[in-house]
Amino acid sequence: MAKQQDTRKLFEDLSGAGKSIGVLTSGGDAQGMNAAVRAVVRMGIYVGAKVYFIHEGGTVIGSARCKEFRSHEGRLKAAHQLVLRGITNLCVIGGDGSLTGANLFREEWSGLLEELVRQGLIDEEAAQNNSELHIVGMVGSIDNDFCGTDMTIGTDSALHRIIEVVDAIMTTAQSHQRTFVLEVMGRHCGYLALVSALACGADWVLIPEMPPEDGWEEHMCQKLSESRSRGSSRSDRCASRMGVEAVLALLEASDSTPACVVSLCGNQAVRLPLMECVQMVSAYVSLIFCRSFENNLNTYKLLSYHKADSELPNSSFNVAVLNVGAPAAGMNAAVRSAVRVGIKEGHKMFAVNDGFEGFYKGQIKEITWGDVAGWTGQGGSILGTKRTLPAKHLDKIAEQIRIHNINALLVIGGFEAILGVIELSAARDKYNDFCVPMVMVPATVSNNILGSDISIGADTALNAITYTCDRIKQSASGTKRRVFIIETMGGYCGYLASVGGLAAGADTVYIYEEPFDIRDLQSNVEHLTEKMKTGIQRGLVLRNENSNENFTTDFIYQLYSEEGKGVFDCRKNVLGHMQQGGAPSPFDRNFGTKIAAKAIQWISRKLKESYKNGKVFANTEDTACLLGMRRRTMAFQPVVQLKDETDFAHRIPKEQWWLKLRPLMKILAKYKTSYDVSDSGQLEPVTRVRPKKAD
Repeated sequence: MAKQQDTRKLFEDLSGAGKSIGVLTSGGDAQGMNAAVRAVVRMGIYVGAKVYFIHEGGTVIGSARCKEFRSHEGRLKAAHQLVLRGITNLCVIGGDGSLTGANLFREEWSGLLEELVRQGLIDEEAAQNNSELHIVGMVGSIDNDFCGTDMTIGTDSALHRIIEVVDAIMTTAQSHQRTFVLEVMGRHCGYLALVSALACGADWVLIPEMPPEDGWEEHMCQKLSESRSRGSSRSDRCASRMGVEAVLALLEASDSTPACVVSLCGNQAVRLPLMECVQMVSAYVSLIFCRSFENNLNTYKLLSYHKADSELPNSSFNVAVLNVGAPAAGMNAAVRSAVRVGIKEGHKMFAVNDGFEGFYKGQIKEITWGDVAGWTGQGGSILGTKRTLPAKHLDKIAEQIRIHNINALLVIGGFEAILGVIELSAARDKYNDFCVPMVMVPATVSNNILGSDISIGADTALNAITYTCDRIKQSASGTKRRVFIIETMGGYCGYLASVGGLAAGADTVYIYEEPFDIRDLQSNVEHLTEKMKTGIQRGLVLRNENSNENFTTDFIYQLYSEEGKGVFDCRKNVLGHMQQGGAPSPFDRNFGTKIAAKAIQWISRKLKESYKNGKVFANTEDTACLLGMRRRTMAFQPVVQLKDETDFAHRIPKEQWWLKLRPLMKILAKYKTSYDVSDSGQLEPVTRVRPKKAD
């Protein structure tokens, strides 16, 4: 039998030997730029390229706006400096102005070389050897004012600062029944204001993309008065992945390859034509054509406007919402969104306390618009959540559905939540009461839900891990040669350890999905020992809590301590439930808000489709679904079809997208490894969205 040909494209097959890469940051500084620079430098060195810092060009290498570069003479000097060093590959991290200037520089490159030859500053051979200039951009801007990407480097950190301020003044707002007006940055782009408004549940937002109508002042004051009467008075992880993709794009570039910008779409790093993106944001109003911005704007409109109760539609449907499993930051934002969207759809919303246990005990009550005010920024689960599964209590749950005339279910939670929906849908043949639309929204710090690349709560947990790792490393700033062993949560799922390790710059991460033995441990110790000899003073090792039943955190700590004697000492830290608590991150607040709104809209459609002869009857596979993020889109997937994709014994999906990131982490830690980049390399068009008329 002929061997199957390996069609994978591997990173190590792309050689950087003989190439030079220059990396610069330009324009205003943005958090995350340093991580991008680190990734470019280490990946460039890994493939054998020579990498140059272009200083002042904050970040560790300086970021500045250069007036001289705007002139032809300035660009001629810059070309001369690059040719002298043989730099023909530029990675530019900055805003649209910086990227536009870089593209102009590339277009003028041939003419600049000819001019340098005429002036006698370089010879013909140097011009020939440096005849092609390749440019890849990464957008570094807290404003998120660039089309083609969901989020620019620095935006997430800026959102964190805003939300921290809002959370800090919330108690004063509640205590004194005050209204606070906050001004945020963003220049001509309203992204920071809009997403912050979503994340904190603001009553009003003013942004350039949605100018207020005449008489808005009176409308706003009326709305604030109504809110009071209802009782509601009151680190960027993507940068490393983008840096790696930038180096990959430079290595693959040819004379015909247009300048590109590396962007983030969903959980994918993609390449887009640089100038096409720039042209779309040449006027700030065009930002409304970006899908990410439009989605945020539509969700804000959906949640912010509340008519009088008499003006709302009446669907005559009752929808129940419950949390199942362990608490996850962002659950409350999801419940708030579901309740308010459900009410606007005309449904009567019911809250179930304490998951399926509260369901069969009858802990069910109607929940109103005002009841969920202020829930967005609250951690944990206000409704209460437990791991109880419904299978042993089907009779009582069916009885409660009849008592309260429940017509649809929204289940927000972790692995127990999807198991619960599977059990209820499987019991439809015996119980007609379960023949109602039901949808599950993933919410768990472990991010171990089949059918979704990301879960509500995982981002907050990753922030806790990264923050703690940074603080731990800083604690040893005056200490020579120390290695930290840190244990993370996640059950058998290594997502938190792996992605947290990538963000924190870990040297090694031990997880269940990648088995390891004593020889691997010994090799890792030796690798760290060699790194310590090169001047690096600190090491970071992460271990997922269930990575190996024998190689425990204590065992690994003792092994590293013994084998590292005379070279480094060790400390260990078990992060525990601190990863689960605390206020939700801006991402988890917004993700929970948007995914729950989409789930309720799906429920409304299914209720209409399944309402016949005066009652709801839904028993097809597509009426019991999980709503999850798959690559770049939200998808409803029948839970029955997801069973084959699951390792139920270890409560993890059989295939997990983030495992492809692990070689990247190893490369950045200076290990030699294989990295499959088959998904990379395609230059994609920028998606344009036509604006819709507001209701």
